Amino acid sequence: MTWEVVIGLETHVQLTTASKIFSGASTAFGAAPNTQATMVDLALPGSLPVMNKGAAERAVKFGLAIGAKVNQRSIFARKNYFYPDLPKGYQISQFETPIVEGGSLTITLDDGTEKIVELTRAHLEEDAGKSVHEQFDHETGVDLNRAGTPLLEIVTEPVMRSSKEAVAYAKALHGLVRYLDICDGNMQEGSFRCDANVSVRPVGQKEFGTRREIKNLNSFKFMQQAIDFEVRWQIEQIEDGKKIVQATVLFNPETGETKAMRSKEDAMDYRYFPDPDLPPLVITDEMFARIKASMPELPEAKCARFMSQYGLPKYDARLLTQDGATSAYFETATQAGADAKLAANWTIGEVNATLNRDEKTIEQSPVAASQLADLIKRISDGTISNKIAKTVFETLWSGDGASVDAVIEAKGLKQISDVGAIEKIVDEVLAKSPAQIADYKSGKEKALMSIVGMVMKASAGKANPAQVNEIVKRKIS
Repeated sequence: MTWEVVIGLETHVQLTTASKIFSGASTAFGAAPNTQATMVDLALPGSLPVMNKGAAERAVKFGLAIGAKVNQRSIFARKNYFYPDLPKGYQISQFETPIVEGGSLTITLDDGTEKIVELTRAHLEEDAGKSVHEQFDHETGVDLNRAGTPLLEIVTEPVMRSSKEAVAYAKALHGLVRYLDICDGNMQEGSFRCDANVSVRPVGQKEFGTRREIKNLNSFKFMQQAIDFEVRWQIEQIEDGKKIVQATVLFNPETGETKAMRSKEDAMDYRYFPDPDLPPLVITDEMFARIKASMPELPEAKCARFMSQYGLPKYDARLLTQDGATSAYFETATQAGADAKLAANWTIGEVNATLNRDEKTIEQSPVAASQLADLIKRISDGTISNKIAKTVFETLWSGDGASVDAVIEAKGLKQISDVGAIEKIVDEVLAKSPAQIADYKSGKEKALMSIVGMVMKASAGKANPAQVNEIVKRKIS
């Protein structure tokens, strides 16, 4: 039997407000346990929640970005469950009337094809605290610093059919919330956490299989590993004649396996009802219009503009517009006079690769966009070759050069474009390469590249590659 995988994702996005959703306590990461919790967060008698306007604004911003219906009147509900890190015995969330309904996100898969992922809803809620198991022998501590942290829970329809599609969606969503500046996207700090609902069914069957929810996936790598293991496990269980039981499971990165934590609750188990302490959340027409007017140029629109304005292929334009900082870096370089295609190549290639190597964001790049523009201009005017430019780039990155021209001058990296000087080097190389010349004349094109490579090596990489190629061909002929 062949099987079809069905995946839906629930993503908890921590909003970038300075204070919590219903109290004035700080949301800063890394504080000592229980130092950022007010009476509201601790659920002390008589304390009442007050809605954080900034959280609502960020939710509206997201709704507009995904083309969703934004409910200008939404309702907060109490979601009842009992854990040590939930002081009230319930979580304030939204149920029947969320702030955002519908919408979609377009994802790009590895083979370049695009898929639209429909969203069910996005609702505001507060985070719970954190149970701490590592610091005490045979005891669990409770840190309530996270209690009340503002979250936007974003729920998809069950439309993804592989772990790769799920990861592509998660990456696209991660890029969008960072682009909108409504979430910092720090997965290690818990700012962006995904739960994957996974089930399998025979190909052709309309009814969904029984799902299991993999909780708190905080890395794209772990997400793919967890889903792949869960799919294999469910198929093996069914083929062995066993039934899948709806459950909440955790992924262990060390073993690469998922393990059931508890039976999965349904909505009825939470006994939702409207929170009597909070009035309906109303987004006024004035507020809605103001948020709409403040929206940045969205990635899809910016991608189309980069293609038309700069003549970039869609692949380059899409990569450059995945987050605002990268697109701003590219545009700053082009506005400083860099060739657009070269600026795209360098931003996507050398800059991005070096940032990944050093685990930096593009905002932390030691090479400013204006310096990259100067570097590209020196490639365009023939002062240096593309290969030598990489040496200059590394020097700038390490902080050993104040400017592109200063590095070129100090290291003697100017490209040799004098025909006479290049011909002299070519003559010396050809005199030592009779075998390669014979190979080329017999139709072996690779022999030419071998000779050109020797000339470039003899010139310490400084000879103009185009001129070398032309002179070698002429002299051999």
